[in-house]
Amino acid sequence: MKKYILLFGVFILSVTLVACGNGEKDKKEITVATSPGPYSELFLKGIKPELEDKGYTVKDVSFSELLQADVALQEGSVDVNVDQHKAYMDTFNKERDANLTNVTKIPTVPAQIFSNRYTDIKSVQPGDTIAIPQDPSNAARAYRLLEKAGWIQLDADKNDIKITEKDITENPKNLNIKPMDSANIPRILDEVDYAVIPGSIVYASKVDPSKGLLKEDLVDDLYLQVVVNDKNKDEQWVKDIKEAYQSEAFKKVLAKENKDDYWKVHE
Repeated sequence: MKKYILLFGVFILSVTLVACGNGEKDKKEITVATSPGPYSELFLKGIKPELEDKGYTVKDVSFSELLQADVALQEGSVDVNVDQHKAYMDTFNKERDANLTNVTKIPTVPAQIFSNRYTDIKSVQPGDTIAIPQDPSNAARAYRLLEKAGWIQLDADKNDIKITEKDITENPKNLNIKPMDSANIPRILDEVDYAVIPGSIVYASKVDPSKGLLKEDLVDDLYLQVVVNDKNKDEQWVKDIKEAYQSEAFKKVLAKENKDDYWKVHE
């Protein structure tokens, strides 16, 4: 009798392990961590319908801060996020000992220089104040954009995504470069001479992108990404999200949204 009970117990354990092992494989509900901005909206408009056509239920949980979304992604309460570039993700992983990974690049809105005082970048004056994002990855891209404008020179040997104020080798006009929270920059445009604003903030704050004076040149690590927990990177639902971004249906949605060359697509 004990033998049969033991065998039955082994059978139940085996069935349970198989069921648990197939959990992610058979997953048909995807929870996306969304944030105010163009990337989440494009996902809901162009990717969600493609996933639903494949039998998935797509739920979205809104976060006011990307940091909160990444914490939820690491903890497993959400499945995917599309509001960050690899540079930001790498910083989060390092600071939080986390295991997030990027699976594919997605259309991205470049950062631009804006001004409510000047109509071009050539009008910059000695001592002008330039607002830039304060988080490390977006600050790095801002410094590179200021160099593109011809306002500063940077250490030529420095990695694009690791540039800091210390890497400025020349600032001939003695510009006052003022780091601050990205979300606050549009609100103080009247108080500074120029500002570098990331694309997502331009969208969320309803700044007219056509008023931008100079766009950044995007490097690979600054393209936005589909980001998931590393343990899920090979799951079928992740592959289906990637395929949806490459689908003809999504390309048609993007074309309608990109009449003013607002989005940049990685080649």
